[in-house]
Amino acid sequence: MKFVIAPDSFKGSLTAKEVSLAIKKGIMKIYPAAKMELVPMADGGEGTVQALTEATKGKFVQEQVTDPLGKQVTASYGLLGNSQTAVIEMSAASGLQFVDENTHDPLKTTTYGMGQLILSALNYGVNKIILGLGGSATNDGGAGMAQALGAKLLDVQGAELPFGGGALDQLDKIDVRELDPRIKDVEILIASDVTNPLTGENGASAIFGPQKGATPAMITQLDRNLTHYAEIIARDLGITIKDVPGGGAAGGLGAGLLAFTNAKMERGIDLVVEYSELKKRAQDADFVFTGEGSIDHQTKFGKTPYGVALATKSVAPTAPVIVLAGNVGDQIESLYHVDSIDAVFSTPSGAKPLKRAIADSAHDIEQVAENIARLIKVI
Repeated sequence: MKFVIAPDSFKGSLTAKEVSLAIKKGIMKIYPAAKMELVPMADGGEGTVQALTEATKGKFVQEQVTDPLGKQVTASYGLLGNSQTAVIEMSAASGLQFVDENTHDPLKTTTYGMGQLILSALNYGVNKIILGLGGSATNDGGAGMAQALGAKLLDVQGAELPFGGGALDQLDKIDVRELDPRIKDVEILIASDVTNPLTGENGASAIFGPQKGATPAMITQLDRNLTHYAEIIARDLGITIKDVPGGGAAGGLGAGLLAFTNAKMERGIDLVVEYSELKKRAQDADFVFTGEGSIDHQTKFGKTPYGVALATKSVAPTAPVIVLAGNVGDQIESLYHVDSIDAVFSTPSGAKPLKRAIADSAHDIEQVAENIARLIKVI
């Protein structure tokens, strides 16, 4: 009997690896001799670095970088086992965890530190970077990232622009003569399921600005500034980014990467499936267990359980795909079909306060996995 265990993290509770181990522990109470293939997963957001680095037996790298507010912090990223690919979560250097309700200011926050992580990866000689864009505290269109890589963003007096999307209206010229030449030889795969453009009513500022502290007046200012930024990029670099789907990801960082690097957009879960070698490891599986903290009808739009189901069914079509979730939402019946998810189980053991539910999550996941294994044994 072969079980493939490939869950995402239960955000705020357990990492994907911890969820995997809890499921394994529950199953092994009933099937102690079964083969267990653990493949902790992610969808390009939080947990992607850990999932891919561990899956490929790579290593973690720590660097001193600039956080969104200009302070020095320690951030980490992963080098995959092939030593040729880095995996970076932009939030490690430029995420919401570095600001609070008193310090968040999308007019000033910068992606400079994220650019420093890219430079660090270049120093290791990588030829590919997988870059997750979730959890951004910034709205600068990747301007800080470009500055870290050596691009000069100059005002009419020829002075370098200060950090933040609030300064982009002062942009008069972009000079890329000192852009790190190594960046041209590195393929950057942007792991993001966001399809919003850089500007407009569905753009970075309007849709994602409020969660970063932007007031209505700030949103108008930031959107106008990003529009100007895109116009200067089109004029000086010959690259059109204003309406590209996904350009609005991470406060416009998606557009900045397309403008200043050799980047292309990819679905996050597809990248994780590929680089974790999930399909190879799922061959001959009898059962597949996956999961995430919360599941509903939106899970089919790029979330981990649905991606795991599609990937494993393509190589092990008779293996049932079983999802464990901390919260089961609406319309999950839309997830069920022959090539996808077969069953969904809620993991909490009864109604309880959130703090208690988080504390009990590993035990509850283990218990549900054991009960499912018991059911498998008798049918």
